[in-house]
Amino acid sequence: MAESGGGGPDVTQELRVPWDEDPGDLYEHAPCGYLTMLPDGTIVKVNETFLAWTGFERRALIGRRRFRDLLSPGDKIYYETHYAPLLSMQDDVHEMAFDLVRADGRRLPILVNSILGRDPAGRPRVVRTTIFDATERRGYERELLAARRLAEASEQRVGALQQVVADLAAAATAAEVGEAVVRAPGSAFGAAYARVWLLDADRERLRALAGTEPGATDDDMPLGSSRPVAEVARRGDLHVIASVAEAERHFPELAAAMHRAGHHSVVLLPLTAGFPGEVIGADVLGVLTFAFTEERELTDSELRVVRLLGHQAGQALDRARLYDEARRREERAAFLAETTRALDEEPRLMLRARSLIDRLVPDVAEWAAVRLQVGPAGLQAEAGGPAPDPVRLAQRVALVGAHGKAELTGSGADPDCAVLPLAAGGKVLGTLALRMAPGRRPASADAVFLTDLADRAGLALENARLYEQERAVARTLQRSLLASDLPTDPRFAVETHYQAATHDLEVGGDWFDAFLITQDKLAVVVGDVVGRGIDAATTMGQLRSAIRALATAEAGPARLLERLDRFVDRVESARMATVVYAEVDLTTSEMTYACAGHLPPLLAEPGAAPQYLLDGRSGALGTRAGLRTRTEHRVHLAAGSRLLLYTDGLIERRHRRIDAGFEMLARAYAGRRDSPLPGLAAGLAERLVGREHPDDVCLLCLALGTEERLERAIGADPVQIALLRKDMRGWLASHDVDEDSTQAVLLACSEAVANAIEHGYRNDPFGVVDVTAVVSADAIEVRVTDRGDWHVSGDEVARGRGLQLIHQMMDDVTFDRTEGTTVTMRRSRREAV
Repeated sequence: MAESGGGGPDVTQELRVPWDEDPGDLYEHAPCGYLTMLPDGTIVKVNETFLAWTGFERRALIGRRRFRDLLSPGDKIYYETHYAPLLSMQDDVHEMAFDLVRADGRRLPILVNSILGRDPAGRPRVVRTTIFDATERRGYERELLAARRLAEASEQRVGALQQVVADLAAAATAAEVGEAVVRAPGSAFGAAYARVWLLDADRERLRALAGTEPGATDDDMPLGSSRPVAEVARRGDLHVIASVAEAERHFPELAAAMHRAGHHSVVLLPLTAGFPGEVIGADVLGVLTFAFTEERELTDSELRVVRLLGHQAGQALDRARLYDEARRREERAAFLAETTRALDEEPRLMLRARSLIDRLVPDVAEWAAVRLQVGPAGLQAEAGGPAPDPVRLAQRVALVGAHGKAELTGSGADPDCAVLPLAAGGKVLGTLALRMAPGRRPASADAVFLTDLADRAGLALENARLYEQERAVARTLQRSLLASDLPTDPRFAVETHYQAATHDLEVGGDWFDAFLITQDKLAVVVGDVVGRGIDAATTMGQLRSAIRALATAEAGPARLLERLDRFVDRVESARMATVVYAEVDLTTSEMTYACAGHLPPLLAEPGAAPQYLLDGRSGALGTRAGLRTRTEHRVHLAAGSRLLLYTDGLIERRHRRIDAGFEMLARAYAGRRDSPLPGLAAGLAERLVGREHPDDVCLLCLALGTEERLERAIGADPVQIALLRKDMRGWLASHDVDEDSTQAVLLACSEAVANAIEHGYRNDPFGVVDVTAVVSADAIEVRVTDRGDWHVSGDEVARGRGLQLIHQMMDDVTFDRTEGTTVTMRRSRREAV
């Protein structure tokens, strides 16, 4: 080797190796394949390396095959659409990937580099191609792709888990936790179906909480069931069923369900509240099941994500359970407080029992019943449905009532029915039976709540029973002090009504009385003693007795009140009592009256508007201010007049002026001027006071004289017929109608009115039936008129039993259907025997 002048090697000179290189051998055995092709792709030269890779013989290729003929079907298209155009435009292509089909049919991944050679005129002349074996590179690429896909799947699972964790953090209830968890298997693992099961508080049953298919929550099972879900809940370990065949070996029932649903793999995951990694033996709160439509083996990384999901879901369920328990305790405490308050507001025993039932159904139970051991037959109230088996329930109620111990669960047909004693002071008053929602037995928390509820209800019902018992005693005492021996006489009629305050146990001091001073002088009185209780009732009795003792034919109302003032001086409790007292001369129809601090009487005369009698007034009894002289006033009463005496409870209200009360009473009294006297006082009290009132109400109505013509208007209510009969009987007696005729007229009139209500006002409860009766020297004539729309013909009515009876009782019966229907009935008066 020559050296340069600088003493180093001369790199410009050709290096020589110790052996000779044959160019032909280099070409044939190069580490890549060489092809020489004509412009149309026909192979004209190929090296030994290419032949060794492909298994072809040289003579099978040279001049016989084109390069594209060696490619796979898909690559042939790629050759024509990409390789050939690029080579023609660029004169070269680099590292273009193809699959070359070997002589034995196997494929060889290759990379192709080609150069297009042209002649001096620029026309394509030859294509020189180098081919590299890309088998290892293709495998490496597949490994990279698989790793990438695995990373993407892992990232997707982590993302899905992160989303579930975020959703669980916001879930406040078990239902919300279930809805969040049930979405995770689909997004994280591609599961086709998922369902979440929740273990109840007493660890006795599993119920479906959420699912991805309709009806997924319509299922529950006992924890001791043989189903795989129950087994996973008992054992607390993850269970993966990779195939239907595996399910058939261990869980035939599950295998059948998988067949029906088209599932091939199932995962059963316990939802635990223990520490991460602590699965077996941890506190299992539920189970997540999800399934795949193909057989699926979970990788280790997937199993780690599945277990982490079970832990996160279990923690969320535990948090929701604590939240639900706290909220439930708060709601039940509020429910107990509100129930106690509601029961205390209702003083009556049965109304308290019904109020309790109304509060329980449907908020606490779907059916409830209270049975009280009060009276010979007992009392009962129930609501909701369906009711339990009556025979079995009766046995349990009798047992609880006997030993006073609650039975929170039953057996047989009614396992969800609880029976609790209602006790107070060690005495069992009755029982409370409840039927919980279907499939939900009372849990331990329910037991504490129901026991507390029964204790409170028992005490409230016992207080109501004692209240009613004392109230009954008080009312009996009060009614015994009221007048019960009111006089009867054809010349007048007296109707009274007393209504005790509904919200007060103590008796009041309101009272009425009517008595004959002489055979021809009638006294009527209404009074009100200040205060309540036994003292007021005793004072009322003393005043009533004093008035009867002091009333004489010569004294008169003013003089009697003056004597009462002296009586009150000796009876301090009677001071400031108010009295309205009137005396009626039955021969002259003259009435003398006086008011000692009392509300004025209301007089209704035939054909005139009602008017208040405002004369004859002075202060209350025992009033020390002013003169002790009392005044009185006299007024003539026309035949058929009605006088109303009343106490302040009828019209006085705290929220309005008393003038409005006077006006309402006068208007209501005028509207009932044609009503039968029986029931008139009670009807006025019902109209002006109702059933709920804070004060006693006392009324006395006096009807004076004999009406020449009876005219009454009654509502379309069959109850009114009895009142009309009583009123008409008195009127007929005042006209000396014999008993046989009286009975006949009353029966015929009742039938006619009943027909008018039934046929004329069948669809009109506000209809009015007018009744007019006249008595002459030789006959009684009664006319019944309605303005209804009868739904049957006159012939059909005539064939009815009612009309037959009318014809039998009366001598002459006619119908007029010009305006509504009028029945005119006439009966001749019989000679008295």
